[in-house]
Formats: sequence, C-alpha cells, structure tokens
Amino acid sequence: MSLPIDPETIDPDAFGEKQAVLEMDHEEAIEHVREVCEDVGFGIPVEFSPSELLNEKVDADHDPYYVLGACNPEIADRALDETMRIGGLFPCNMIVYQEEPGRQRVYHVSIMRIARLLGTAPDNEAWEEIIDTTGDLTEEAFDRFDSVERETRE
Repeated sequence: MSLPIDPETIDPDAFGEKQAVLEMDHEEAIEHVREVCEDVGFGIPVEFSPSELLNEKVDADHDPYYVLGACNPEIADRALDETMRIGGLFPCNMIVYQEEPGRQRVYHVSIMRIARLLGTAPDNEAWEEIIDTTGDLTEEAFDRFDSVERETRE
C-alpha cells in the first residue's frame, strides 16, 4: 500500500512536532513532564508504559518509554463541538523515552494539526483558534521543561 502523501515532504511545523531533552532519570522526567503539563493547564487522565507492557507480555527488551495523555477539558469540548472524529486522536500525548540512562527525550505532535491535515477536522476559524490555544499551552510546557536540547516546531 502506498501512502497518499509523501511524509518526507511534510514540514514538521505542519503537525506541531516538539522535542526536548531532559538530563535526569526516567521516573524524574515523567514526574517533571506531568507537573509542567498540569501547571500550564493540561490534566493527565491517561498514562501508561508501553515498554513495561511489551517487556512483560512479549518478552521485549525496550528501554523505558512512557505516555502521558494530556487533556484540557475546555479545549477538548470545543474540539468535539467542531468534529466528533477528533476523539479518534484523543488525548494529546506527551511521550517520555530514555535515550540513555540519565537522558530522556520528550516528544509531542499536535493532534489538532494532524486532524486538520487528515481532513478529519474543519479548516475554519474555530479550529484555527483551537490549534492556537493548544499550541500556546504546549509551547509554554516546552518552555518550562528543564531541557538541555530543544527542537520546537509549532
């Protein structure tokens, strides 16, 4: 199956990719990301460790990898008012994975931008406002991470 688009031609800014590197242990990084997200206005209703699950269930040997599902209820409500299909991408995930002991990468993409790129969200003023609001909150979170290396694509 071929993709309808060439991923190499999509500017990471178009899907709101953000990354930061934290010089701390994995558990400390998870707690730091959780606290920062909550401080800027995201709750964390869902979180799990795919690496623990896979290491246990299929005897994988993955380094620590953790997903924090961030959500701002007011924005989620506005997004659902615009398109019920956005729920297929909920929540906004902050990924924390270990690159090496004492060095964690935080990774995020904007589900609101991705939904618009996929055509599952409208290309209208209300959706642009949702993108701007979530982008501002995410930018604030990444500004607050104690990052030694930061790549920001809003």
